[in-house]
Amino acid sequence: MKIAVTYDNGEVFQHFGHSEQFKMYEVNDGKIVTSEIVSTNGAGHGAIAQFLNDNQVDTVICGGIGGGAKNALEQNNIKLYGGVSGNADEAVEALLSNNLSFNPDVTCSHHEHQHHGETHTCGSHGCGGSCHH
Repeated sequence: MKIAVTYDNGEVFQHFGHSEQFKMYEVNDGKIVTSEIVSTNGAGHGAIAQFLNDNQVDTVICGGIGGGAKNALEQNNIKLYGGVSGNADEAVEALLSNNLSFNPDVTCSHHEHQHHGETHTCGSHGCGGSCHH
C-alpha cells in the first residue's frame, strides 16, 4: 500500500489541486515502512492524479478536493480520504488503525473569481480542494 498525503509543514494541506508536496508512505502489514516528501514539480489539478499514479500511489489523504480531481483519482483507482486536517503522520496512523475522521462527500465547487482586485478562494470556509482560477 502506498499512501500520499497533501503536505505542508507537517500538516495535511487543504487544497489538493494546489499541493506543491505530498508526503508518501509505504505501508506493509499495516505499518509504515518508509516515508518521504515528494515535490509535484509544479503539477496542478488533474495532472496531480497522473503524478500520483506514476508514483504507484493507491490511497490519498487530503483536505479539500474538487470534483474534477476526485474523478481523476477515481479513474486511476486511487482511494480518496478527503476533508482531513491536522498532522499528516497522525492522519496516516489513524487511517491504518481505522480511526481516521474524513468526509466521503468532500468537494469544492467554488472557483476563484477576481473582481476589481478582490479574490475569493475556498480556503476561508475550509472546503479546500482544487479550486480553479
